[in-house]
Amino acid sequence: MTAGSAFLMWIGEQISEYGVGNGISIVLLINITSRIPDDFVSLYEQFMQGKTILNAVLAAVIILAVILVTVVFVVFLQGGERRIPVQYAKKMQGRKIVGGQSTNIPMKVNTAGVIPVIFASSLMSFPGVIVSLLGKSGGTGIGSKIISGLSSSNWCDPSQPIYSLGLLLYIVLVVFFAYFYTSITFNPIEISNNIKKQGGFIPGIRPGKPTTEYLSKILNYIVFVGAVGLIIVCVIPIFFNGMFGADVSFGGTSIIIIVGVVLETLKQIESQMLVRYYKGFLND
Repeated sequence: MTAGSAFLMWIGEQISEYGVGNGISIVLLINITSRIPDDFVSLYEQFMQGKTILNAVLAAVIILAVILVTVVFVVFLQGGERRIPVQYAKKMQGRKIVGGQSTNIPMKVNTAGVIPVIFASSLMSFPGVIVSLLGKSGGTGIGSKIISGLSSSNWCDPSQPIYSLGLLLYIVLVVFFAYFYTSITFNPIEISNNIKKQGGFIPGIRPGKPTTEYLSKILNYIVFVGAVGLIIVCVIPIFFNGMFGADVSFGGTSIIIIVGVVLETLKQIESQMLVRYYKGFLND
């Protein structure tokens, strides 16, 4: 497994160096999309095969509608951002007046991306992995019930509602890691100081500490909205798996990865096309 992972990392680096970037992400995208045909076959055999035409068509429409709504929701979640306006004051440099322009600070709604979901899933699956390595799985005690409650395959099951308490813990962990990861990658104090040093200010907000407090307030609100969006995307496949047994591999985290990689790859291709166009224009 270690050698295979290293080989895939090398392939990803080659794609990033000679392709359009995001090599590792593209490898993950190919791995996820390669399983989609098998998932559709499983859904067909489970919900449409042997059913009447009306029931089969209804099941197909519901499945496609759920997938379409989820994908559209993830597109809006990945592309959504709050733009904080910043105004720079005019100042004299030599004989010229510079500054005075307006810009903005883009703050993505889903600042942490898919990281909170990965961290939460890994943390909850860790006890089960340890128990299976020790050969203690399959018991009937309270410990075995706790381990079963941490597994997403037992959530939203009407016959065993007690296991759905693990879903609440999963939601709490997703929100926690969303705030934790954002606090590491986005520093309102540093951004506020940079704006102040460059002679900028947010309209209606004084530079310095008030700007930091304002950015922190907006960031906390945005992170919560993004975490709620991640929870909705991840709970949808868990709900259908628990209620109807629709176990698919392209739900939740996989859809976020697919949409994120496709959108980012399209942006990079577009930027390279612009660079190529301008180079050709200058050469002419």
